[in-house]
Amino acid sequence: MRILVIGGGGREHAIVWALKKSEKVKEVYCAPGNAGIAQLAECVPIAANQFDELIRFAKDADIDLVFVGPDDPLADGIVDAFEAAGIQTYGPRKNAAEIEGSKIFMKNLLKKYEIPTAKYETFTDYEAALAYLRQQAVPIVIKADGLAAGKGVTVAATLEEAEKALHEAMVDKVFGEAGNQIVIEEFLEGQEMSILAFVDGETVRAMVPAQDHKPIFDGDKGPNTGGMGTYTPLPHIDQAIIDESIQNIIIPTAKAMVSEGRPFRGVLFAGLMITKDGPKTIEFNARMGDPETQVVLPRLETDLVDIVLASMNGHLDQIDIRWSDEAAVCVIVASEGYPGSYPKGRVISGLAEAEAQGALVFHAGTAEKDGQTVTSGGRVLGIVGRGRDIAEARARAYEAVSVIEFEGKQNRTDIAAKALV
Repeated sequence: MRILVIGGGGREHAIVWALKKSEKVKEVYCAPGNAGIAQLAECVPIAANQFDELIRFAKDADIDLVFVGPDDPLADGIVDAFEAAGIQTYGPRKNAAEIEGSKIFMKNLLKKYEIPTAKYETFTDYEAALAYLRQQAVPIVIKADGLAAGKGVTVAATLEEAEKALHEAMVDKVFGEAGNQIVIEEFLEGQEMSILAFVDGETVRAMVPAQDHKPIFDGDKGPNTGGMGTYTPLPHIDQAIIDESIQNIIIPTAKAMVSEGRPFRGVLFAGLMITKDGPKTIEFNARMGDPETQVVLPRLETDLVDIVLASMNGHLDQIDIRWSDEAAVCVIVASEGYPGSYPKGRVISGLAEAEAQGALVFHAGTAEKDGQTVTSGGRVLGIVGRGRDIAEARARAYEAVSVIEFEGKQNRTDIAAKALV
């Protein structure tokens, strides 16, 4: 098979890495890819939103299957466009991808089908939103309705912080049109958990759970990012809670989407909070998570291509999906200034040394310049350590992180620490 992966981040590097392990795969292309992906696949300099150019390339290269990584092209209908061109594509169609593309759609869907989530109200008018906000208790959560590169959510500890977030989204338009509508949501307290699932209509095959670290600094301090590290498994969370999340949230959501005439096929990502009242939904994403994918796929023992083809052919319920018992910990190495503005073009050293230690080095924001690998994004690398348990995997991840160097490098030092308690 000849496969085209759409995207150019750490998630896509992990997807390419997993696909390349399949004996069924002859060639993998990635558009646009990055410096790390270029070591495994042929990178094609076409952006993920250039549908016509991507379709033209896929036809010229005799692509058998397209695997879409990022959220934006899914929300914009890339699967619909490729299917209309007769190209087999893995991912949800536009009307199903709205479960991520619009937080208001997602919240209303959960409310309609009585799927556990936080209490909320939605607004299109700033003054009305501000008046409502001033009547609520803090902490409180402010969410831009649309896609905002993982940065459209503010967990406000004070009223002043909440008002600032509301003003930035609705008046200053820091998220563009994504902030035209706002969700003001009850703050949920508890442990976060991420469960990704292969979904085909009402068939749900959950992956092993993971936990993400969103804030930029140790101790969950500072602004939210796209994710500063992940780990799996979750030894401090009972299997009964994981099973309850799948049965009461993910499966009912898949069935609700079918009932709404928006059957979901692809990877459905549930961001959950384990509260004193049980698991509740924080968010749904219409694709694999980043950096969750970087720890989940290394534990997958079944051929990823077989799973995708089973889903495409309506046989997802019949395939045996196996996972290893090993632990995996991913530490994100980021540029200084992230999640705000950051420099680019800083030379990265230590990549070969990290891999020689046995770590998986997934590139997120890198490029090649004058024969050297340089930074080109806020999140630069995802360094994954694997081991018999979280402690061993974590130690190996941080050993590898210690040999990676570039000017302004930053990373959290407490990824997976709570799983050791």
